Amino acid sequence: VQLVESGGGLVQAGGSLSLSCIASGDTTNDVLGWFRQAPGKDRDFVAAIARSGATAYAHFVTGRFTISRDNAKNTVSLQMNSLKPEDTAVYYCHRPPASWGQGTQVTVSS
Repeated sequence: VQLVESGGGLVQAGGSLSLSCIASGDTTNDVLGWFRQAPGKDRDFVAAIARSGATAYAHFVTGRFTISRDNAKNTVSLQMNSLKPEDTAVYYCHRPPASWGQGTQVTVSS
């Protein structure tokens, strides 16, 4: 499965961005997720969504970010609101165990 992200960019603090990830194969039965990696830091879990629609979020995005998926289109999206400068990172789409997208840069200015 190949994953391709889109939707990153530059936004001011308090603004919003929406990321999308399209998978080349059928991911209907898979968990899909988003991770992020800031310069000099580890790659961190952000959010995940199961086929059923059940979701999980990292504590630092709860209430601000929303993950969703469209099984018919093999896509997973991440709506990011109330962005903070500390949200600046490269965001990666992930299908366990080892499929990753190339990443999309999100930069939040103060």
